[in-house]
Amino acid sequence: MTSWVGRTAVEIAAAVREKRVTPREVVAGHLARIERLDGRVGAFRTVRAEAALAEADEVAARDDLGELPLAGVPVAVKDNLAVRGESTRVGSAATPDTPAERDHETVARLRAAGAVVVGLTNVPELCVFGTTEGVHGTARNPWDPTRTAGGSSGGSAAAVAAGMVPIALGNDGMGSLRIPAANCGLVTIKPGHGVIPAGVSDGDWFGMSENGPLATTVADARLMFTVLAGSEPAGREGPTTRRIAVSLRSPLAGVTVARPYAAAARDAAGVLMRAGHRVRRADPPYPASLGVTALAHWTAGTAVDARGLDRRSLTRRTRVHAAIGRRWEHSVVTGAARDRLRSRLEPFFAEYDVLLTPALARRSPKAAPWHERGWLRNVVANSAYSPLTPPWNLTGWPAMSVPFGTLPSGAPCAVQLVGRPGSEGALLDLAEQLEQRRPWQRIAPLEESEAAGA
Repeated sequence: MTSWVGRTAVEIAAAVREKRVTPREVVAGHLARIERLDGRVGAFRTVRAEAALAEADEVAARDDLGELPLAGVPVAVKDNLAVRGESTRVGSAATPDTPAERDHETVARLRAAGAVVVGLTNVPELCVFGTTEGVHGTARNPWDPTRTAGGSSGGSAAAVAAGMVPIALGNDGMGSLRIPAANCGLVTIKPGHGVIPAGVSDGDWFGMSENGPLATTVADARLMFTVLAGSEPAGREGPTTRRIAVSLRSPLAGVTVARPYAAAARDAAGVLMRAGHRVRRADPPYPASLGVTALAHWTAGTAVDARGLDRRSLTRRTRVHAAIGRRWEHSVVTGAARDRLRSRLEPFFAEYDVLLTPALARRSPKAAPWHERGWLRNVVANSAYSPLTPPWNLTGWPAMSVPFGTLPSGAPCAVQLVGRPGSEGALLDLAEQLEQRRPWQRIAPLEESEAAGA
């Protein structure tokens, strides 16, 4: 029997539409892989084995099977988005274990397109930090299980990188898609504001949180994006030659970019230059106050999300984060700081179509009980390795993480692409050019490492 584990969503959906395989066979194969490997990876909080198989049969019986873009494709959903019949715990003991009455709009769109939800994935408490661990489990990087998968969409990224699902749904409020995607060698795109339905939490972290895909190929990311957005990504039209700025500078004062990540960005710039784009070194005019602005929004968003929860059931790092954020709420809600940042950066993006940067500043922290450690230690660790993602949540502009190169450990490296509002299609096109000219290994060889250690 042909195994569909490790195949792309594009391949699986085509095979199901053509009735070369049934949705049940596809889903059963992925559930078996989850059962075999997730004890080592920690991607899932809950697996919907029986429900997923029943829903796979429902997809097979649909009259429109031959038209479904995600026919029979297994998908994992981040545990801060509602899945009908399942609780949404958001990585916390303080949240109610009450089944959702209806799907989040993004989940509903995936299901309408023929996807089958196999489970909900682990996140850090209230999706605050760039490492994923807590009372419901620890998500590890399948390429290096000693390291965190990242966060807050860490479980979703780990599930895809381990081949347990071909695609997963996550969201990004300060880098929560791009950070784990960069760690785990995946393609992701944080869309611009209003492109994909948000509704991630109360106020979406003041409009900064956006839902988006995690995938192993640009084609899969584009397909899932199109389903979530309800239309093809904007920005594909226009000149094929783009003006690309390359910056190796960290937006956060005092944080430097480690050599492998800077080298990846330089190498990617060379690939795009040889593809015919106009590429030059140029740093955006990041304000010195950016770190304070990011911290204010980061903590204030958590303060809003923590309202109504029993603080005694929250971890200490979350309580401190929310307490600090309550002091910032009034100033953040006006949006004045974000407006100033956009005004400062807009002239740069009038001169350049796209900004290319490293996705991270250094490799992710060790997989450890970070939820038991102090607030300051968490903030310092997060800021030291992921300072390059938050500015684009503050502006509300689209940004991607794209695998490119490897670290000395053999784990993936990645670059970030940022564009003006409405440039999602252009970013995906550039990512596709990087993929075509420098293909990357898609799935972590977990079973090979298991066999070698036996």
